[in-house]
Amino acid sequence: MEALVSPSLDTLRQAWQGRRVFITGHTGFKGSWLSLILADLGAQLWGYSLPAPTSPSIFEQGGVAGRFQRSWHGPDSDVRDLARLQTAMAEARPEVVLHLAAQPLVRESYRTPVETFATNVMGTTHLLEAVRHVDSVKAVVVVTTDKVYENQEWAWAYREQDRLGGHDPYSASKACTELVVSSYRDAFEFTQRGVGLASARAGNVIGGGDWAADRLVPDVLAALADGRLPDIRRPQA
Repeated sequence: MEALVSPSLDTLRQAWQGRRVFITGHTGFKGSWLSLILADLGAQLWGYSLPAPTSPSIFEQGGVAGRFQRSWHGPDSDVRDLARLQTAMAEARPEVVLHLAAQPLVRESYRTPVETFATNVMGTTHLLEAVRHVDSVKAVVVVTTDKVYENQEWAWAYREQDRLGGHDPYSASKACTELVVSSYRDAFEFTQRGVGLASARAGNVIGGGDWAADRLVPDVLAALADGRLPDIRRPQA
């Protein structure tokens, strides 16, 4: 059981060595760290993303672009552009696709709800449509969030089978993304074609190189360093 929970570095290298991997959102915080880890494990990487969302960024500071066979990370490398995404996917011919590209901020989703839904819902649709036409792909992971559940104000944790929902546009868009993944898996017979397709409902993350807005721990530390009280946005949550 321990080997299943914590595989050794040798096991991970054997799994990823030479593996062709296509990552969307590789300029972001999680995408950059994921790229560095997979590159160290020997994977061959292709990336597709808008430019790094902050300056400075871990993408720039870590020299992430240099770890890729090819990195599309300009203003035109948008998952809302189906044709461009299909071209990149066809060139890369990956075995594994990891979809992290998203509009990931709750407060930003109130300011830009249309962009949030377009990026998170249609961006995922475009990604899976591109995958559908590349026969090299064997596995796809679409990263969503643990905010996809309808908030019941329960005292216990949510389970995977609990009802999807989302009060704010960000959470709702990610719940919609879960339906897109389920639809493509079933309607286009991904499993029958030998393509594993799963979503990963990620929770909050923390680590070095996170300069994004509305990050609780970095914001608290920055406030303390400046000698001011931290801004707790929803103290009753």
